[in-house]
Amino acid sequence: MKRDFPSLLLCSVVAGLTTCPSATFAQPATPAMRVLTTSTGTRFGLFGAKPKRPSPTFFVFATSIEDMTKFPIYTTSGRQLAKHGWLYVTLDPPCHGRDHKPNEPSALSGWAHRVKTGQDPVKPFTDRCRDVLDWLVSNRYTAPNQVAAGGTSRGGFCALHLAAAEPRVRTVVCVSPVTELRALKEFREVTAEQARPYDASSLATRLVGRHVWISIGNSDQRVSTDSCVSTVRNFVRAAVKASPNNPVPIELVIGPSRGHSAIDNAYGLAADFVLKHSRPTRTKQP
Repeated sequence: MKRDFPSLLLCSVVAGLTTCPSATFAQPATPAMRVLTTSTGTRFGLFGAKPKRPSPTFFVFATSIEDMTKFPIYTTSGRQLAKHGWLYVTLDPPCHGRDHKPNEPSALSGWAHRVKTGQDPVKPFTDRCRDVLDWLVSNRYTAPNQVAAGGTSRGGFCALHLAAAEPRVRTVVCVSPVTELRALKEFREVTAEQARPYDASSLATRLVGRHVWISIGNSDQRVSTDSCVSTVRNFVRAAVKASPNNPVPIELVIGPSRGHSAIDNAYGLAADFVLKHSRPTRTKQP
C-alpha cells in the first residue's frame, strides 16, 4: 500500500457509470487510540472515549493496530465520522501486527502463503472482528443498528469480507481495494482455484442489501482497476437479481490517481456515504 494519496480530479461512477465533480476535504483532528482486549482475548484499537450512550461505530482497516496511529491518512474517514458522534475501531488484518506468525511471511506475502498452504486467511480475521463487535455492543459502546466498515487497499478487502460475514455491518466503503488476489504480485505462485474462494466477487450474494461504496484510480496496476470494476459489476448483478425493482445501493467512483493511491477526496466521500446510509433502523411498535 502506498502511503501518499495525492489530491487529483475526481469523476464518479454510480452503479451505471455516471460522472460528478469533486470537492475538497479538510482532515479533522485525530482522537486518541486506546488498545483494548475483549473477554476472549481479541485486541483492537478504539479511537475516542466511551460514549454516554451506544454510538454508531466504524470498523476501519489498512495496516497493523499500532501503525494505524503512525499513518493517519488511513483513518481520515473515521475522523470525519467522529465529528458526528461516531466511534471508530481497528484490528490487525491477517498477517499484520499480532496476527503475523513467526514461521510465515508478513503482510500480503503472508496472505499468499496461507492460501497456497490451504489455510483460510479470512475467517479467523472476521471472527475476531465479530468478537470485538459483540464486546462493543454488550459493553454499550456501539449501537448494533449503526455499524459500518471500511478500509484502504488490503483493508478494503477486509472490510468487504467482514460485511459479508456479519449482518450487523450494513454499510461498507473501500478506497482502492484489493478485489482479486491474483492481481497482486504476491500471488503469482497461487493458482486461480486456490485464490477464487477469497476474491471479493465470491461475496456478491452475501452483500445483497448492503450499501457499498468503492473508489479506484483509473489506472491502478497494483490492485487492478479492471478487477475492481468487474467485481462491482458482479455485486450489482447479484443485487438486481435479488430485487429487480429496487435501486441498487452500490456506488463505484473512478478517478485519476498516481498509481495505487486514493483518488481526490476519497475519504471524505466515503464518510459522506456512511453518514447518508447508516441512519438507525426504527423498530415498529406493536
